[in-house]
Amino acid sequence: MSQTVEVTDKTFDDIVLTKNQPVLVDFSAPWCGPCKAVDPIIEELALEYDGKVTFVKINVDENKATSTRYSVQGLPTMLIFKDGKPFSQISGAKPKAEIKKRIDAVLT
Repeated sequence: MSQTVEVTDKTFDDIVLTKNQPVLVDFSAPWCGPCKAVDPIIEELALEYDGKVTFVKINVDENKATSTRYSVQGLPTMLIFKDGKPFSQISGAKPKAEIKKRIDAVLT
């Protein structure tokens, strides 16, 4: 079972911006090869950080308004939100250790 939550333009603000804990938003698309490579890493991290960080995914093809709002240009792009604001951005497919480092930075 997936630990990530799918969000849309309509649900983004309620799910991401109102959380009391950090949220990692994975901007991706079904046709994106590097996105597919990162998917299992995101799932592993969602389990590891369960209860500390919320992990959500948004399909940029179907939710262009949110992608534009946060100036997402390349895929995958991950934004980590803290207190409803972007705290850190990860562009491109990165190894698990790099993503963990960014998550840990928002938790300290």
